[in-house]
Amino acid sequence: MMKQRNTWSRRAVVTGLAMALLPAAAMADAAPKVKFQTSMGDFVVEVYPDKAPKTVENFLQYVKSKHYDGTIFHRVIPNFMVQGGGYTTKFDEKIMRPPIVLEANNGLKNDAGTIAMARTMDPNSATSQFFINVKDNLALNARGNADGYAVFGRVVSGMDTIQKIRNVPTGPGGPFPTDAPQTPVVINSATLVK
Repeated sequence: MMKQRNTWSRRAVVTGLAMALLPAAAMADAAPKVKFQTSMGDFVVEVYPDKAPKTVENFLQYVKSKHYDGTIFHRVIPNFMVQGGGYTTKFDEKIMRPPIVLEANNGLKNDAGTIAMARTMDPNSATSQFFINVKDNLALNARGNADGYAVFGRVVSGMDTIQKIRNVPTGPGGPFPTDAPQTPVVINSATLVK
């Protein structure tokens, strides 16, 4: 009888541990994913509303409204990042919603493969443009509440596509004197997949 009770106790502990871990696993699985289909291949980003709720909400609104469809990666710096989400293939700036509050001080770092919001010198100026870090960019991390660039997700598949984009020849294009891909890198579509 004692041996049977110990077996039940061990089973209860194992079951309890499994149940305790289940919500964390379910939370990780619940992170929304967005698939980008580009002229150079596809990639998928996973976004973290628990870390950057306003940023993720803003980004997903742009995805759902098809804002990114037909935009380009207009700024590519091979040892830094690739940036897109604001211009058409003719370098016409798309209409954007009002800017959002900076959420850079959220514990996420501008490491290789992360996605963050582009902004001007005004910390609270991010709209639709985003960038993907192609290396660890420590200088972009928040050091206080009003600086840094808000990371809100990570590329979870298709980093090879990002590597292709980072290596395209660049030069002048539209309003940009440098760093514009000489052959447009087009975002054909951005779709919420989960």
